[in-house]
Amino acid sequence: MITSLQNPRIQLVRKLQSQAKARRAANAFVVEGVRLCEEALQSAWPVSLVLHTADLSARGLKVVEGLAALGAELEQVSPEVMKSASDTETPQGLLAVLRLPHTSPALPEPPDFLLIPDGVRDPGNLGTILRTAAAAGVQAVLLPPGTTDPYTPKVLRSAMGAHFRLPLYSLDWEALCAYLSPTRHQVAPAIYLADASGGQAYTQADLRRPLALVIGGEAAGAGAEMAALAQARLHIPMPGGAELDRPVESLNAAVAAAILLFEVLRQRSV
Repeated sequence: MITSLQNPRIQLVRKLQSQAKARRAANAFVVEGVRLCEEALQSAWPVSLVLHTADLSARGLKVVEGLAALGAELEQVSPEVMKSASDTETPQGLLAVLRLPHTSPALPEPPDFLLIPDGVRDPGNLGTILRTAAAAGVQAVLLPPGTTDPYTPKVLRSAMGAHFRLPLYSLDWEALCAYLSPTRHQVAPAIYLADASGGQAYTQADLRRPLALVIGGEAAGAGAEMAALAQARLHIPMPGGAELDRPVESLNAAVAAAILLFEVLRQRSV
């Protein structure tokens, strides 16, 4: 049993929780709690280390056994050590160190239903967007420079296992532009940018064709690079407050993403 807060493994876990640089260097990230570890087990995600406390629930112990069968190393830790290693206020007694994908799978060919969160810096918003994207059947998520690290603890918690069901690609601008280029694909995806200030009403656009939907960040929206790539802009009509001459300025990025993603799903289901 690990009882020392200075144990090298516990120190590494703390760094993985707090530093993107450490995650990249170790090629690893951390998930916490029975639900997320269960998702990792069901997807057979490569797991290198599992920390658990003696009072773990029966459901949690079953997950630990499953992860051990996948080759994970197990370490029982004291409650104090678990609290030190955890990113949550009330740890569930289970934490796993997972390997980052060495290489992402090949980008989708042909592209059909892509999501691009551009400049989304709030971890809770990005996690919710990923969770919604997985539910809506998005083919892949492209993450440009300036979007928050998808493997931060809060993103992972908010996404509720979407990382194990949804391909994520962190791309630089050169790679992103090359992939979305109209000359690359036989049928290039239309690039739609969500824009609170104008554009076509989202219910009037034809979203049945192959597309990439861009959702901008909470404060400044999409950046200039992404805006330049967009071929059309979509807006969500917001009549609330008009009678008081105080119209609503914009929706939360995650809410806007949910509305637009499920409109794509609706149109394609008709």
